[in-house]
Amino acid sequence: MDAAGIALQPVLVLLASSVLAVAACRALALPPMVGYLAAGVGLGPHALGLIPDTEATRHLAEFGVVFLMFSIGLEFSLPKLRVMRRAVFGLGLSQVSATVLLCIGAALLLGAGQGGTWQAGVALGGVVAMSSTAIVIKLLAERLELDTPHGRDIVGVLLFQDLAVVPLLIIIPVLGQSADRIGLAVTIGLAKAAAVLLVLVLVGPRVMRAWFGVVARRRSTELFVLNVLLITLGLAFVTGLAGLSMALGAFLAGMLISETEYRFQVEMDIKPFRDVLLGLFFITVGMMLDLRQVAGDVGLVLLLLVALMGTKLALIGLLARAFGAPSGTALRTALALAQGGEFGFVLLTLVVSTAIVPDAFAQALLAAMILSMIATPFVIAASDRIVMRFASSEWMMRSLALHQVAAETMATDRHVIILGYGRNGQRVARLLEAESVPYVALDLDPERVREAARAGDHVVFADCSRREALLAAGIARAAAVVVTFADVHAAEAVLANLRALAPTVPVVVRASEEHDIARLTAAGASEVVPEAIESGLMLASHTLVWVGVPLRRVVRRMQKVRDAQYGLLRGLFHGVSDDSESDAVDPRLHGVLITPRARALGRRLEVVDLTDLGVEVRAVRRRGAGATLAPADAGPLEAGDVVILLGVPEAIALAESRLVEG
Repeated sequence: MDAAGIALQPVLVLLASSVLAVAACRALALPPMVGYLAAGVGLGPHALGLIPDTEATRHLAEFGVVFLMFSIGLEFSLPKLRVMRRAVFGLGLSQVSATVLLCIGAALLLGAGQGGTWQAGVALGGVVAMSSTAIVIKLLAERLELDTPHGRDIVGVLLFQDLAVVPLLIIIPVLGQSADRIGLAVTIGLAKAAAVLLVLVLVGPRVMRAWFGVVARRRSTELFVLNVLLITLGLAFVTGLAGLSMALGAFLAGMLISETEYRFQVEMDIKPFRDVLLGLFFITVGMMLDLRQVAGDVGLVLLLLVALMGTKLALIGLLARAFGAPSGTALRTALALAQGGEFGFVLLTLVVSTAIVPDAFAQALLAAMILSMIATPFVIAASDRIVMRFASSEWMMRSLALHQVAAETMATDRHVIILGYGRNGQRVARLLEAESVPYVALDLDPERVREAARAGDHVVFADCSRREALLAAGIARAAAVVVTFADVHAAEAVLANLRALAPTVPVVVRASEEHDIARLTAAGASEVVPEAIESGLMLASHTLVWVGVPLRRVVRRMQKVRDAQYGLLRGLFHGVSDDSESDAVDPRLHGVLITPRARALGRRLEVVDLTDLGVEVRAVRRRGAGATLAPADAGPLEAGDVVILLGVPEAIALAESRLVEG
């Protein structure tokens, strides 16, 4: 094999291991980071040795850190920090400071490190103070908890931890110097960072906005991406020349772009580079772990794991309570932040390079951090059970919240339950109000709930993914449910609860793409409204009107397209009158539950003839099959089936009697 092939071999091994790691983690519902770490441990120089620990590999991993810091910088807008100042500069600052002080005290007490023990305490305090932004944010987003009280506290602490990395990247490399030179070195480093930051803040935003405007006007995606890469790596190179870290330059680049209108496009363009290179970084972190050395210190690894997670759990919980969080919120915040983090790995590599702690201790700490991150998905999944067991006030808080929901709907019947009160939820509510249809909305954004309730809207703070919240909202008495958020995973979880609690209540679900229709229909949705189709129909209808097609013909055309797309709504567009007196003769949909004692149980729909009543059977929703079946494909009716009928109210009442009464 020639030199090029030899040089290509480790790259191929890295790519193959990355593909297998991500695929395995997807199958196990774990964060990809766990797979990258495991791949690095298994393939690194201390295990199979398929990936050499070379200077080129480490430089490649550094680019992952650069792009991670760039994406973190994109999140640091000054308005966002002002809104979250209590969580960021209150709880976050207290957590990082207290962790560092505790580690300094432990280092002085135990005499850890080489040279000055307080240096080891500062370095290790910075390492263990970090939590995993990538894992925790992903898990909270999947659980719809980012807008909860504990979710906002968690995000605030993670933001400050990410911000604290910047001075730690300057301080830790100089801690290995003699005590009389550390102060001068840190002062020089911070002065350089302050000077660079001052110049960039004063001059950068104006220059950045003007330059991005020039590039954007060329309307070239390739040029735009190249420009983003140039700015990111260019500022990283400049800070490197100034004696600072490349990661600091990337962070500043992200901050500058975050103040421009091009932030979201930049974030989307940079994401593939960031994710791939960050995966390589985590593989190199796993390569640092010497399993033989760790096997000889299993007791120390377990001790550090318990100390890391136990101390952070107690510290963050106490601090959250001190900042006014209820006990349940404080415990959830602490459980989510008790692990080590990706920036802890970045700082640990600097600690190892300065040799201020023994290598064996660094290896044991690295293993403990990796184990804590692997345990995090399971800890967060069990957080509800843990909080309900140990937080005495949680039962009371949840009971009060459910009481508020129940009080809002107690006197309401045949109402619509709106899940999510964002833009789409509020539009649905306005149209329901115009038709005098009662509704209640459930939302997890306390500020939105407070403002909307003050304005007279029927909205309450509740987690729609919980069965008890749906019961309190009167799901058994509801006429319909509208799921207004486009998260498919969350919608499936909600649909499972809705079908278990009220299988006959129709559920209309919002979806982003057309390919989500089958998945959500199988989960139990009565109708799925994909945004991509509806936006296309509106674009087409407006275009047809502007090119001279008569409005009536355009409306008929849109009706035909919708008839083909939304099977359950076919026929509802015809004969609709604005005259309220004709409501009694307008056709409508109605679901009939087949009970174990129903007359139609075990019979085919063609045998139970309803045509003489003027009622049409549109579909059969079968919970066991997880699908909505056409009448001809339903076969004998089973207990638990919901037969969807279309007809006028009087005829539907007669048809329901024929299907159900014995």
